[in-house]
Amino acid sequence: MPEQNTRATPPEVDRVAASRAAVAARRARASVKAEIAAGSRSPLDVLRVAFAEAESAEGRLRVTEFLTSIPAIGVTKCARILEELEISTAKRLGGLGRLQRRRLREFVASWVASHGGTGDRLVVLAGPTAVGKGTVASYIRRHHPDVKLSVSATTRAPRPGEVEGESYFFVDDAEFDRMVEAGELLEWATVHNAYRYGTPRGPVEQAIAAGDSVLLEIDIQGARSVRRAMPEATLVFLLPPTWDELVRRLVGRGTESPAEQQRRLETAKVELAAVDEFDHQVVNHDVPEAAQKVVDLMRPRSGRR
Repeated sequence: MPEQNTRATPPEVDRVAASRAAVAARRARASVKAEIAAGSRSPLDVLRVAFAEAESAEGRLRVTEFLTSIPAIGVTKCARILEELEISTAKRLGGLGRLQRRRLREFVASWVASHGGTGDRLVVLAGPTAVGKGTVASYIRRHHPDVKLSVSATTRAPRPGEVEGESYFFVDDAEFDRMVEAGELLEWATVHNAYRYGTPRGPVEQAIAAGDSVLLEIDIQGARSVRRAMPEATLVFLLPPTWDELVRRLVGRGTESPAEQQRRLETAKVELAAVDEFDHQVVNHDVPEAAQKVVDLMRPRSGRR
Protein backbone atom coordinates (compact mmCIF):
# COMPACT_ATOMS: atom_id res chain seq x y z
CA MET A 1 0.00 0.00 0.00
CA PRO A 2 1.61 3.33 -1.00
CA GLU A 3 2.65 5.59 1.86
CA GLN A 4 0.30 8.48 2.29
CA ASN A 5 1.54 12.02 2.72
CA THR A 6 0.31 13.03 6.17
CA ARG A 7 1.60 16.60 5.96
CA ALA A 8 -1.30 19.02 5.90
CA THR A 9 -1.56 21.18 2.81
CA PRO A 10 -2.63 24.74 3.58
CA PRO A 11 -5.91 25.72 1.97
CA GLU A 12 -5.57 27.80 -1.17
CA VAL A 13 -7.00 30.83 0.59
CA ASP A 14 -4.24 30.64 3.24
CA ARG A 15 -1.50 30.49 0.62
CA VAL A 16 -2.94 33.50 -1.16
CA ALA A 17 -3.20 35.45 2.10
CA ALA A 18 0.37 34.53 3.03
CA SER A 19 1.61 35.62 -0.38
CA ARG A 20 -0.17 38.95 -0.09
CA ALA A 21 1.25 39.49 3.40
CA ALA A 22 4.76 38.77 2.13
CA VAL A 23 4.36 41.22 -0.74
CA ALA A 24 3.04 43.89 1.66
CA ALA A 25 5.99 43.33 4.01
CA ARG A 26 8.51 43.68 1.17
CA ARG A 27 6.82 46.87 0.01
CA ALA A 28 6.90 48.27 3.56
CA ARG A 29 10.64 47.55 3.84
CA ALA A 30 11.25 49.05 0.40
CA SER A 31 9.38 52.18 1.49
CA VAL A 32 11.58 52.56 4.55
CA LYS A 33 14.73 52.18 2.42
CA ALA A 34 13.44 54.74 -0.08
CA GLU A 35 12.75 57.25 2.69
CA ILE A 36 16.30 56.88 4.01
CA ALA A 37 17.80 57.19 0.53
CA ALA A 38 15.73 60.29 -0.25
CA GLY A 39 16.73 61.95 3.01
CA SER A 40 13.11 62.32 4.07
CA ARG A 41 13.71 60.14 7.13
CA SER A 42 16.67 60.00 9.46
CA PRO A 43 18.34 56.58 9.65
CA LEU A 44 18.47 57.14 13.40
CA ASP A 45 14.68 57.27 13.50
CA VAL A 46 14.58 53.97 11.62
CA LEU A 47 16.89 52.44 14.23
CA ARG A 48 14.70 53.78 17.03
CA VAL A 49 11.62 52.05 15.63
CA ALA A 50 13.51 48.87 14.73
CA PHE A 51 14.92 48.46 18.22
CA ALA A 52 11.55 49.13 19.84
CA GLU A 53 9.49 46.94 17.48
CA ALA A 54 11.48 43.99 16.17
CA GLU A 55 8.65 42.76 13.92
CA SER A 56 8.01 46.14 12.29
CA ALA A 57 9.10 46.89 8.72
CA GLU A 58 12.11 48.68 10.20
CA GLY A 59 12.95 45.80 12.51
CA ARG A 60 12.77 43.27 9.65
CA LEU A 61 15.30 45.19 7.55
CA ARG A 62 18.64 43.41 7.21
CA VAL A 63 21.56 45.52 8.38
CA THR A 64 22.99 45.38 4.86
CA GLU A 65 19.76 46.77 3.38
CA PHE A 66 19.67 49.49 6.01
CA LEU A 67 23.26 50.66 5.61
CA THR A 68 23.27 50.61 1.79
CA SER A 69 20.13 52.75 1.84
CA ILE A 70 22.16 55.55 3.45
CA PRO A 71 23.58 57.82 0.74
CA ALA A 72 27.31 57.27 0.06
CA ILE A 73 27.40 53.82 1.69
CA GLY A 74 27.83 51.14 -0.97
CA VAL A 75 28.20 47.38 -0.74
CA THR A 76 31.96 47.41 -0.15
CA LYS A 77 31.83 50.11 2.49
CA CYS A 78 28.87 48.36 4.15
CA ALA A 79 30.84 45.11 4.47
CA ARG A 80 33.78 46.95 6.03
CA ILE A 81 31.52 48.79 8.50
CA LEU A 82 29.82 45.58 9.65
CA GLU A 83 33.18 43.86 10.08
CA GLU A 84 34.39 46.72 12.27
CA LEU A 85 31.13 46.69 14.28
CA GLU A 86 31.27 42.88 14.60
CA ILE A 87 27.78 42.43 13.14
CA SER A 88 26.86 39.57 10.79
CA THR A 89 25.57 40.51 7.35
CA ALA A 90 22.68 38.08 7.92
CA LYS A 91 21.34 40.01 10.92
CA ARG A 92 18.14 42.02 10.87
CA LEU A 93 17.94 45.32 12.78
CA GLY A 94 15.36 43.98 15.23
CA GLY A 95 17.50 40.92 15.99
CA LEU A 96 20.66 42.75 17.05
CA GLY A 97 22.00 42.29 20.57
CA ARG A 98 22.33 45.13 23.06
CA LEU A 99 26.00 45.88 22.35
CA GLN A 100 25.51 45.53 18.59
CA ARG A 101 22.65 48.02 18.74
CA ARG A 102 24.77 50.48 20.65
CA ARG A 103 27.72 50.16 18.25
CA LEU A 104 25.51 50.53 15.17
CA ARG A 105 23.64 53.52 16.56
CA GLU A 106 26.88 55.26 17.54
CA PHE A 107 28.28 54.71 14.05
CA VAL A 108 25.12 56.05 12.40
CA ALA A 109 25.02 59.06 14.75
CA SER A 110 28.60 59.85 13.75
CA TRP A 111 27.71 59.49 10.06
CA VAL A 112 24.68 61.76 10.42
CA ALA A 113 26.79 64.36 12.23
CA SER A 114 29.42 64.39 9.48
CA HIS A 115 26.81 64.66 6.72
CA GLY A 116 24.80 67.65 7.86
CA GLY A 117 22.85 66.33 10.85
CA THR A 118 22.97 67.65 14.39
CA GLY A 119 24.82 64.59 15.68
CA ASP A 120 26.79 65.19 18.83
CA ARG A 121 25.91 68.90 18.84
CA LEU A 122 22.73 67.95 20.68
CA VAL A 123 23.49 65.97 23.83
CA VAL A 124 20.93 64.95 26.43
CA LEU A 125 22.15 64.42 29.99
CA ALA A 126 19.76 62.36 32.12
CA GLY A 127 19.84 60.03 35.09
CA PRO A 128 18.10 59.14 38.34
CA THR A 129 17.09 61.67 40.97
CA ALA A 130 19.93 63.10 43.11
CA VAL A 131 22.64 61.75 40.81
CA GLY A 132 23.93 65.30 40.32
CA LYS A 133 22.68 66.20 36.83
CA GLY A 134 22.10 69.83 37.82
CA THR A 135 25.49 70.09 39.52
CA VAL A 136 27.32 68.69 36.50
CA ALA A 137 25.35 70.96 34.14
CA SER A 138 26.11 74.00 36.29
CA TYR A 139 29.82 73.16 36.24
CA ILE A 140 29.72 72.93 32.45
CA ARG A 141 27.94 76.30 32.29
CA ARG A 142 30.69 77.96 34.35
CA HIS A 143 33.73 76.28 32.82
CA HIS A 144 32.71 75.59 29.22
CA PRO A 145 30.99 78.71 27.87
CA ASP A 146 31.16 77.31 24.32
CA VAL A 147 28.45 74.80 25.30
CA LYS A 148 24.90 76.15 25.28
CA LEU A 149 22.77 74.79 28.12
CA SER A 150 19.07 74.53 27.47
CA VAL A 151 17.03 76.04 30.31
CA SER A 152 13.96 73.98 31.20
CA ALA A 153 10.59 75.29 32.31
CA THR A 154 9.09 73.81 35.47
CA THR A 155 6.00 74.20 37.62
CA ARG A 156 7.85 73.51 40.87
CA ALA A 157 9.05 76.27 43.19
CA PRO A 158 12.70 77.39 43.13
CA ARG A 159 15.14 75.67 45.49
CA PRO A 160 17.66 77.71 47.49
CA GLY A 161 20.29 79.17 45.16
CA GLU A 162 18.38 78.57 41.93
CA VAL A 163 18.12 81.54 39.57
CA GLU A 164 15.17 82.32 37.28
CA GLY A 165 16.13 82.02 33.63
CA GLU A 166 19.42 80.31 34.48
CA SER A 167 18.50 77.29 36.55
CA TYR A 168 14.92 77.05 35.24
CA PHE A 169 12.06 79.12 33.96
CA PHE A 170 9.65 78.88 36.90
CA VAL A 171 6.08 79.05 35.61
CA ASP A 172 2.63 78.32 36.99
CA ASP A 173 0.32 75.59 35.68
CA ALA A 174 -1.62 77.95 33.45
CA GLU A 175 1.52 79.18 31.66
CA PHE A 176 2.81 75.63 31.27
CA ASP A 177 -0.53 74.60 29.75
CA ARG A 178 -0.24 77.49 27.29
CA MET A 179 3.29 76.43 26.25
CA VAL A 180 2.12 72.86 25.65
CA GLU A 181 -0.89 73.97 23.60
CA ALA A 182 1.24 76.33 21.53
CA GLY A 183 3.77 73.59 20.71
CA GLU A 184 6.55 75.58 22.34
CA LEU A 185 8.03 72.58 24.18
CA LEU A 186 10.35 70.04 22.59
CA GLU A 187 9.41 67.61 25.36
CA TRP A 188 7.64 67.72 28.68
CA ALA A 189 6.71 65.31 31.44
CA THR A 190 5.30 65.06 34.94
CA VAL A 191 8.13 63.97 37.23
CA HIS A 192 7.75 62.09 40.53
CA ASN A 193 3.98 62.38 40.15
CA ALA A 194 4.27 65.99 41.21
CA TYR A 195 5.63 68.76 38.97
CA ARG A 196 5.93 69.27 35.23
CA TYR A 197 9.18 69.96 33.41
CA GLY A 198 9.66 70.87 29.76
CA THR A 199 12.30 71.99 27.25
CA PRO A 200 11.49 75.13 25.24
CA ARG A 201 11.89 74.21 21.58
CA GLY A 202 12.88 77.56 20.07
CA PRO A 203 16.24 78.16 21.81
CA VAL A 204 17.41 74.60 21.09
CA GLU A 205 16.60 74.77 17.38
CA GLN A 206 18.12 78.24 17.05
CA ALA A 207 21.39 77.20 18.74
CA ILE A 208 21.74 74.08 16.57
CA ALA A 209 21.00 76.11 13.42
CA ALA A 210 23.79 78.49 14.45
CA GLY A 211 26.22 75.56 14.74
CA ASP A 212 26.45 75.61 18.53
CA SER A 213 26.62 72.57 20.82
CA VAL A 214 23.56 72.25 23.03
CA LEU A 215 23.24 70.31 26.28
CA LEU A 216 19.83 69.32 27.62
CA GLU A 217 19.79 68.36 31.30
CA ILE A 218 16.45 66.59 31.72
CA ASP A 219 14.76 63.55 33.25
CA ILE A 220 14.49 60.04 31.77
CA GLN A 221 11.01 60.59 30.33
CA GLY A 222 12.18 63.79 28.67
CA ALA A 223 15.20 62.03 27.16
CA ARG A 224 12.90 59.48 25.55
CA SER A 225 10.73 62.24 24.13
CA VAL A 226 13.74 64.05 22.67
CA ARG A 227 14.90 60.85 21.00
CA ARG A 228 11.49 60.52 19.35
CA ALA A 229 11.50 64.17 18.25
CA MET A 230 15.22 64.37 17.34
CA PRO A 231 16.55 60.81 16.87
CA GLU A 232 20.02 62.13 16.06
CA ALA A 233 20.47 63.41 19.63
CA THR A 234 23.15 61.72 21.71
CA LEU A 235 21.83 60.44 25.06
CA VAL A 236 24.16 60.31 28.07
CA PHE A 237 23.16 58.53 31.29
CA LEU A 238 24.70 59.92 34.48
CA LEU A 239 25.21 57.18 37.07
CA PRO A 240 25.96 57.37 40.81
CA PRO A 241 29.11 55.58 42.03
CA THR A 242 26.88 53.30 44.15
CA TRP A 243 23.27 53.06 45.29
CA ASP A 244 24.30 53.98 48.84
CA GLU A 245 25.95 57.15 47.55
CA LEU A 246 22.77 58.08 45.69
CA VAL A 247 20.75 57.69 48.89
CA ARG A 248 23.30 59.75 50.81
CA ARG A 249 23.15 62.58 48.28
CA LEU A 250 19.36 62.67 48.24
CA VAL A 251 19.01 62.68 52.01
CA GLY A 252 21.96 65.03 52.48
CA ARG A 253 20.65 67.83 50.32
CA GLY A 254 17.63 68.17 52.61
CA THR A 255 15.29 69.72 50.05
CA GLU A 256 12.54 67.07 50.29
CA SER A 257 10.42 65.67 53.10
CA PRO A 258 11.03 62.03 54.20
CA ALA A 259 7.94 60.95 52.26
CA GLU A 260 9.18 62.74 49.13
CA GLN A 261 12.65 61.21 49.56
CA GLN A 262 11.15 57.73 49.71
CA ARG A 263 9.06 58.38 46.60
CA ARG A 264 12.09 59.64 44.70
CA LEU A 265 14.18 56.62 45.71
CA GLU A 266 11.49 54.26 44.45
CA THR A 267 11.46 56.21 41.18
CA ALA A 268 15.28 56.06 41.02
CA LYS A 269 15.22 52.25 41.05
CA VAL A 270 13.03 52.29 37.95
CA GLU A 271 15.10 55.02 36.29
CA LEU A 272 18.37 53.11 36.75
CA ALA A 273 16.92 50.24 34.73
CA ALA A 274 16.76 52.55 31.68
CA VAL A 275 20.53 52.84 31.37
CA ASP A 276 20.74 50.56 28.31
CA GLU A 277 18.50 52.92 26.32
CA PHE A 278 21.32 55.50 26.33
CA ASP A 279 24.31 55.88 24.03
CA HIS A 280 26.88 56.61 26.72
CA GLN A 281 27.29 56.20 30.48
CA VAL A 282 29.20 58.58 32.74
CA VAL A 283 29.71 57.81 36.44
CA ASN A 284 29.58 60.90 38.63
CA HIS A 285 32.45 60.12 41.01
CA ASP A 286 33.78 63.66 40.70
CA VAL A 287 31.89 66.61 39.22
CA PRO A 288 34.73 68.19 37.16
CA GLU A 289 35.70 64.79 35.76
CA ALA A 290 32.11 63.86 34.88
CA ALA A 291 31.54 67.29 33.30
CA GLN A 292 34.67 66.91 31.16
CA LYS A 293 33.51 63.52 29.90
CA VAL A 294 30.15 64.97 28.89
CA VAL A 295 31.81 67.91 27.11
CA ASP A 296 34.17 65.52 25.30
CA LEU A 297 31.13 63.78 23.84
CA MET A 298 30.08 67.08 22.27
CA ARG A 299 33.32 67.53 20.40
CA PRO A 300 34.26 66.15 16.99
CA ARG A 301 35.29 62.53 17.37
CA SER A 302 38.83 63.18 16.16
CA GLY A 303 39.26 65.61 19.07
CA ARG A 304 37.95 63.38 21.82
CA ARG A 305 40.03 62.02 24.63
